[in-house]
Amino acid sequence: MASGSTAGMDDDYEALISTTDMELLKRAWRNEKAAPEILRFETALIQRIRGQIQLMIGKYMFHISNNPEVQNRLSEQEKGFAKRCTEDMERHLEESVLSKLPDNYQAMLKQSIISEENDMVPEPQLDTFVVCKSRRFLGPFQLDGSDELLEMKPDDLCIIHYKSIRERVQEGEIDLV
Repeated sequence: MASGSTAGMDDDYEALISTTDMELLKRAWRNEKAAPEILRFETALIQRIRGQIQLMIGKYMFHISNNPEVQNRLSEQEKGFAKRCTEDMERHLEESVLSKLPDNYQAMLKQSIISEENDMVPEPQLDTFVVCKSRRFLGPFQLDGSDELLEMKPDDLCIIHYKSIRERVQEGEIDLV
């Protein structure tokens, strides 16, 4: 009886994994690519994925607008969305809050005019842990801020600081899970 319940949990897990938006997008792409005709546009799926991307852009809109390196990673539509978000938020904050504060505190990106940096701009936390796997054999390579060497085999899962593998993720050698 115990093995039957384990099999049921495995089936549930497989069903859950096969219905994630990413898996659905992969399936839609494979079907479209292999089909001898144009298939139905997956409107709901594309809207959900676009919404997730827009949430991330909205969260870091000021960071994006002040960082040309990050802007260069965005599509033209994403750049336009980030710009509209930033302009809308600036207008909203100016009309609702900043115009009512003393002059020294009316800066959009700084706590006060004496702040030397944009201390009110949320930035991605690159020091966070992520789960990742290698696409091929990597190693040994040194982790940031450590004398430790890491070796990764294809499909090995690791939990590691993102900043240690950032460049390898950007180069497509490591996938985040």
